[in-house]
Amino acid sequence: MNNFSIINETHEEIYELEEVEKLLNFALTKLNINNAIFNVIIVSEEKIRELNRDYRSKDSVTDVISFALEDDDTFAKLDYRILGDIYICLNKAKSQAIEYKHSFLREISFLSIHGLLHLLGYDHMNKEDEEEMFGMQELILNEYGIKK
Repeated sequence: MNNFSIINETHEEIYELEEVEKLLNFALTKLNINNAIFNVIIVSEEKIRELNRDYRSKDSVTDVISFALEDDDTFAKLDYRILGDIYICLNKAKSQAIEYKHSFLREISFLSIHGLLHLLGYDHMNKEDEEEMFGMQELILNEYGIKK
């Protein structure tokens, strides 16, 4: 059984998080992931900028950062998978929803799935990997019913 938490570290009420939780459960089932542990943490611009600066040497606000723990062989022999943490910037998600002309639910769902796929080892460093990762994101979102 998977175990994840969605933690809102902002002072704003985010009603869409209940739907994001359902989406993440759907995605884990679709990807045949069992016994995974991870967190989705909704943060301010200041916090995500600090994380981006301290861990990626980029002093700027970003939309999502994933910290994967499975890269470390320490966890390889466990009966469960400790995937890591996904940080999503609330204000960046709001502004991108407006910029891309879709709902806030669509944007925060996209960022959550994007972060989860990174925790599972997907990446977009080259064209082939990007096509695979973004294709999987769209497949999960569309099958769940969150369309552009």
